[in-house]
Amino acid sequence: MESKNTAKTDCGCDPYLLSLVETNQGQESTVRKSSKTGLLLASLTGGAAIILSAVCFPFVSPALRRVVLPYVPASTQQVENVMKALAKSHAGGRKLIDLGSGDGRIVLAAGQKGFQSHGVELNTVLVLYSKLTAWRNRITNATFSRQDLFKVDYTKYNNIVIFGVEEMMPELEQLFERSLKSSSQVIACRFPLPNWKPSHVIGEGIDTVWVYEV
Repeated sequence: MESKNTAKTDCGCDPYLLSLVETNQGQESTVRKSSKTGLLLASLTGGAAIILSAVCFPFVSPALRRVVLPYVPASTQQVENVMKALAKSHAGGRKLIDLGSGDGRIVLAAGQKGFQSHGVELNTVLVLYSKLTAWRNRITNATFSRQDLFKVDYTKYNNIVIFGVEEMMPELEQLFERSLKSSSQVIACRFPLPNWKPSHVIGEGIDTVWVYEV
């Protein structure tokens, strides 16, 4: 240390000015280190935000549409009640569509009962999951697609299953009146159609199923 200080003094520089230069250099080094740390944290945070947005988008985007079918998985009892309704069906065929099929459990269960069943769902992740489940369980008569329920050709189906929300049931009722063919049946879960009279009701509470014959 004494040799370094002696060299600095021998250069003819003012010791006070030298101390200021050394202090400034130390501060610049600290600032550079802080900047690098800040950029690293900003990059990590930005990357995490992008990944989170990509994962959440399929679940959030359906809520931006005029009719929202929230993803609430059907309970085991609800699935059993729907199967009971299908077993009593007087519809003129065994083709079924599930509106807002979620993870596909209704469609898969109906497929195992021999129905040619199809699920429509806006959430791409859930559609892919349902297709994978059908493939793993070798249920070849259960299919899925990403589709708006207001753009479905209902003349292809005899059994329509809907897990709706109360606010959308009047609009769905009007859609069914325009679109369904005769000898069809509608199975409404959680909420009934407001003006149609059900032929019979299965279950109670949130597991209630209302069956309507067209």
